[in-house]
Amino acid sequence: MNAKTFSYGILRALGIIVGVFLLLYFLYIIQSVLVYIAIAGVISLIGRPIVIFLRSRLKVPNLAAVFIVLLFVLAVFIGIILVFVPIVIEQSHHLGQIDVEAFKSDINLMNEQINDYLGVEDINLMESLKQSELVQSFDVNLIPKFLNSVFGILGATLIAVFAIMFISFFLLKDSKLMLNSILVFANKGEEDKFQRVFNKIKILLSRYFVGLTLQVFVLFILYFLLLSIFEINNPLAIAFICAFLNLVPYLGPIFAGILMALFVISSNLGADFQVVILPKLIFVMMGYSIAQLIDNLISQPMIFGASVRSHPLEIFLIILIAGLMFGIIGMVVAVPFYTALKVVAKETLSEYKIVKRLTRDL
Repeated sequence: MNAKTFSYGILRALGIIVGVFLLLYFLYIIQSVLVYIAIAGVISLIGRPIVIFLRSRLKVPNLAAVFIVLLFVLAVFIGIILVFVPIVIEQSHHLGQIDVEAFKSDINLMNEQINDYLGVEDINLMESLKQSELVQSFDVNLIPKFLNSVFGILGATLIAVFAIMFISFFLLKDSKLMLNSILVFANKGEEDKFQRVFNKIKILLSRYFVGLTLQVFVLFILYFLLLSIFEINNPLAIAFICAFLNLVPYLGPIFAGILMALFVISSNLGADFQVVILPKLIFVMMGYSIAQLIDNLISQPMIFGASVRSHPLEIFLIILIAGLMFGIIGMVVAVPFYTALKVVAKETLSEYKIVKRLTRDL
């Protein structure tokens, strides 16, 4: 090996490293656009079966079917806003008229009742709150900063909604648009393999996301009925938040349960703890547990079994590993990413025994 060849190899390696770093930096800069494309892709995977149904069964033109699906998605988004905005305005109005001394009295009364019921030494919640780092470090100047951030988030949300709907329109209108984009990276003669992999992934992920949507909807109905029966304030919003949290595997239901318990307590603040708050809290948590059993024993097995075709233990380990490596986001995307990886492995590494074993049901 002469000096010229050696120098060329070093320069080529350095060029590849610099190119990779520039690519990663570029992807970091446009991460919001990548998120828009990912969300639009999920919407297209969920909406595609509806478009096909409207087009094949009801003889609706393709363009009209796409508009119907997008209008439905937009209606759901607007519906969520219409549910939450009045609640925020109402709570802001209540906060403006709140009697601070009465609120302190209610907190102290509930604190005394809890201490008497549990038979523990007096624990002053108000003093603990005053001594907390959050209260001591509170700065009044944070309020205008918070308002500015709210308006900034509102503007970014409007841009995001427009971008996602625009991308979703073309993905739903032309089902081969994403396929043609992917085929650009295929070597000559491997287009058929790429197309098989893409179609298989699209079918499996479409079933998975449709299943997740049904799962959230079922939990939303169960939570809403539960909260309405026990007359908890704002049952629609609370049910939606708790159902949405279940998208985070394993940890989501725990956070949702804690949140629901806090809402039950806040809705009955000032009432007798032993007579009103504790029994209602126990019954709501029992109902919540029943809803989770229905989800764990019926909804989730149907989703994971019929859509991604993976063993529950296999899914659990993948979610656990992804959570340890990438946190909450990793847990959310673990199943669809693993499903896509299995399909690719079956097409490219099918000669290995472990790949055959893991992909035997695909």
